[in-house]
Order: sequence, then C-alpha cells, then structure tokens
Amino acid sequence: MRGFSHVLKNILSLFLAVESLIYWRDPKKSGAVFGAGLAVLLAMVCFSVISVFAYLSLTILLGTIVFTIYKNVLQAVQKTSEGHPFKNFLETDLTLPQDKVQQAVNVGVTHVNSVIVELRRLFLVEDLVDSIKFALLLWCLTYVGSWFNGMSIVIISFVALFTLPKVYENNKQSIDAYLDLVRSKVIEITDKAKAAVPIGKKTESDKDK
Repeated sequence: MRGFSHVLKNILSLFLAVESLIYWRDPKKSGAVFGAGLAVLLAMVCFSVISVFAYLSLTILLGTIVFTIYKNVLQAVQKTSEGHPFKNFLETDLTLPQDKVQQAVNVGVTHVNSVIVELRRLFLVEDLVDSIKFALLLWCLTYVGSWFNGMSIVIISFVALFTLPKVYENNKQSIDAYLDLVRSKVIEITDKAKAAVPIGKKTESDKDK
C-alpha cells in the first residue's frame, strides 16, 4: 500500500508540473520548455531524428565538458576543493524501480486491451451507428493525412498543448456554452440515427441473455 501511494504521489507531482507548464504559471519556464521543444521538432523536419539526437547530445556534452574544465581551472587557481561540479547529479539514483515499472506495464496492458476490445466492437459492427461514426472518423483522417504528414501533426499538437488550455482557461464560460450546444446537437442526431437504424443494436432480451 505504501508503494502504491508513493506511485500516486509521483504521478500527481508529474501532472501538476505538466499543468503548470501548459497553463504558463511560470512564463519563463514555460517559454523555455516551449521554445526548446518547438526548436527540436522543427529541426526534425529539416534533419533526420538520428542527426537531431546526435547534434543535441553533442551540444550538451560539449557544454558539460567546457563547464567541468572551467570549474577545475577555477578550483586550481583559487586552491579550493569543491569536488566535481556535477557531483549531486552523479550521486542521484536514476535506476527505475522494478515495482513501478511493473505497475506502469500493467496499466499500459489494461489500456491496450481496452482499445483492442473497442476496435473489435467497431469493426465487427456490434452497434451499427457507432461503427458508422467510426467510419466517418477514419474518412476524415484520410483527409488529415493528405494535408499533413506525421511530423506536422506532432508540431501542431505540441503548439496546441501550450496554447489551447490557456485560451480555454481565459474563455471558459463562452467555450463551455458552445460545447454544450454542440454536444446536445450530437446527442440529438445520434438518438435519431439509432432510432431510424435499429440494425446492430442490442435488444433487451439479448442483454438479459
């Protein structure tokens, strides 16, 4: 139980950190993360992932080497013994606990199984209306795929992650009103479609069985 509560605490702290970034609670920190992330994604458009990873890693490595040499020279001149400049980071435990990894894997397997069951239900037309809506979604995705490549969608999603939540927070009431209106219309159309197309719906007797 203690280990589970510790995992929940870590998940909550991670969620709060991400929420703080995407809602721009600290503009400097959010701007730095957004700028760095967008720069990496744009670099992946121009260069291969391997090249971006290699150049980024090389830049970080050169920076740490230069900083280490600078600190060593500074300690030699001032005749101090502060030790390695990255001592705290080197002593930090970065190993993944097996119990946490196992819990994460179990959660992932549960979600994968749920997705597989839902896809089976849609592709095998357990509910005709739901399968038709899924077909319309796939049809829309064919147009999205023709307009954007995978990397463009990732960049748009990244930008949206750092803009839409803040826009929603600043205009919550008006956006909620429009969303409620759209939701009611969708439910109304779906109910009419299910009433007009009874094929594939489960009857009460089938459910009882």
